[in-house]
Amino acid sequence: MSKYGVGGQIETASTLPSRFYTRADEFENANEKIFCRSWQFVCDVESVKVPGSVFPFTLLEGLLDEPLLFTRDADDCLHCISNVCTHRANIVVEGPGVVKSLRCRYHGRRFALDGSFVSMPEFDDCADFPTESDSLKNLSFGVWGPWLFASINPVCSLDEYLAPMIERVNWMPLHLARSHQDRAREYLVRAHWALYVDNYLEGFHIPYIHSGLAETLDYGGYTTETFEFLNLQLGRAKGSEDSFDLPPDCADYGERIAAYYFWVFPNTMFNFYPWGCSINVLRPSASDLTKVSFYPYVWDASRLDTGAGGALDRVEREDEAIVEMAQRGVRSRFYERGRFSPKREQNVHHFHRLVQRFMEA
Repeated sequence: MSKYGVGGQIETASTLPSRFYTRADEFENANEKIFCRSWQFVCDVESVKVPGSVFPFTLLEGLLDEPLLFTRDADDCLHCISNVCTHRANIVVEGPGVVKSLRCRYHGRRFALDGSFVSMPEFDDCADFPTESDSLKNLSFGVWGPWLFASINPVCSLDEYLAPMIERVNWMPLHLARSHQDRAREYLVRAHWALYVDNYLEGFHIPYIHSGLAETLDYGGYTTETFEFLNLQLGRAKGSEDSFDLPPDCADYGERIAAYYFWVFPNTMFNFYPWGCSINVLRPSASDLTKVSFYPYVWDASRLDTGAGGALDRVEREDEAIVEMAQRGVRSRFYERGRFSPKREQNVHHFHRLVQRFMEA
């Protein structure tokens, strides 16, 4: 019998129980069962552009907190490896740069750019040394368009994980996308990460919470689609609001699409607008605290600040306020679980089913 009780038929299903959003043990279990098994956006390929490049990062800082490292070796091959020395657990690479090899500054252990052990001072008398465990662990990684992803123990390959999104937007000029750090934003939301996802996955609240966004999107034409590890919200433009110039081979040709809102399980959003893409990443740090990072990638700056992709900061602050109130409410002794709108909350139901699947695996 299911521990979470999210039924397969949305017409009769109920939401996740309140304990998933409030209990510390549920939060900790999700760390290994959900986040270690999923793919995480890390950075763009420009961060390791030339042979010898190294880019240290912490995978999901505040939750997984795993020190990792992207490298590009002399043969121009990319690697994702552990950034923890196999001798005494020091961090090997402390900042980005271009190097010939990796050297831990604690005791001088060296590694090649693919993570393999090279040398260690004062270990001549050590028996059965080195072994495979003295090399840095290689981890799963993937590349899509200009972006790099990593995973601790992925449920499948990145290409399989993202396949429906890759196919749907393959006509977009991703190769022209450039990071606009001046527009990057970080928000601290005092709520459980899944409450934030719940809110993102439905346009049901738009007429009630986002008056500005409601003026650009056709609420009646708002539709959703679900796939195995991701889902899509299609925002259609209202009136003369800005929309995509769709090519004839696009699945949505003939429509006035203002935005493609792709959510990738469990904590990443790819929001495609005529000007480019805003990648939103949730980094949970507690059952009632989540950092939300916006990474904008622009390919047509002339269309910035228009249409559905215009007032993103205002929309985010409106979402924060309502999600934080929901966090207060979900702790109530009088709330256990709710029901889904079969018309407007298909994607929320899909998310809850995925949580149930991963947590019960």
